Amino acid sequence: MTAIPSTASPIASVTDDGLAACGRRVFEIEGQALAAVGARVGAGFAAACRLMLDTSGRVVCTGMGKSGHVARKIAATLASTGTPAFFVHPGEAGHGDLGMVTDADVVLALSNSGESDEVLMLLPVLRRQGNPLIAMTGRPDSTLAREADVHLDVTVPAEACPLDLAPTSSTTAALAMGDALAVALLEARGFTADDFARSHPAGSLGRRLLLHITDVMHAGDDVPRIDADATVSQALVEISRKRLGMTAIVDDAGRLLGLYTDGDLRRSLDDAAVDLRSTRIGEVMTRDPKTIGADALAVEAARLMETHKISGLLVVDDDRRVVGALNIHDLLRARVV
Repeated sequence: MTAIPSTASPIASVTDDGLAACGRRVFEIEGQALAAVGARVGAGFAAACRLMLDTSGRVVCTGMGKSGHVARKIAATLASTGTPAFFVHPGEAGHGDLGMVTDADVVLALSNSGESDEVLMLLPVLRRQGNPLIAMTGRPDSTLAREADVHLDVTVPAEACPLDLAPTSSTTAALAMGDALAVALLEARGFTADDFARSHPAGSLGRRLLLHITDVMHAGDDVPRIDADATVSQALVEISRKRLGMTAIVDDAGRLLGLYTDGDLRRSLDDAAVDLRSTRIGEVMTRDPKTIGADALAVEAARLMETHKISGLLVVDDDRRVVGALNIHDLLRARVV
């Protein structure tokens, strides 16, 4: 396999300390850039937020090059935090993709110079269509900034690149401004963790916040249960048959009286006074065991199990009737833990 030649050779005298010092310098320069941009957040920022809050459409983010990468990430962050948004490449927009933009949408255009031809080419069409325009640039006197309804100034004191060529501090500042917009809109909309989970159903947060006990519990005939007059050996048969490591003890109305687990069985075997065939389960069961409601989140069951060092829970309704059961393996299969 032929190696791709480098355009520059490493300096022979470079040291590990020198590399680390360079890295720290980048953090320092970009930190100063963020502080400078953050100090300018004010009326213009609020006006941009108002445009996004008031629209009945979506926020269309666009930009070329590195600004386009940042715009794509801003669109993703907005969409996942309650503000419908998507990214349109300005080059593709000029060849048909502008048809995705409706007259109800707000456009957020990023260009550090404010003079990107591909972005500026879209402005006459957006104006005719009546789209409010928010510009994010590093030059308040640029064409894009002047044409915008709202301008967000992300000018930075210096790029972290020592050649002052590669977008570094400027892209970091634009990304932070996008995050600031998303978080401000999130708070203004009263966006909650449950709302976030609904847009992230495949993620671990979505599973923790959307999965309820009813989604993972065993119900109906799969719930192990016996009456209080049953013997310990009958309890053992029920535990073995239902394979949840426990059985509920219920009265004639199905209300919970107690719980008997694998652990209780081991303790019974160590107790000479307990005869598995004759001892009634009501004599050795755990009274008032930990339970959970069917409407609770599955993550609450995991928390209960961890707190009380138990591996299973019975699910009861408001009248203490047993309606389900689950154990730690059910939560593991559901990837709640």
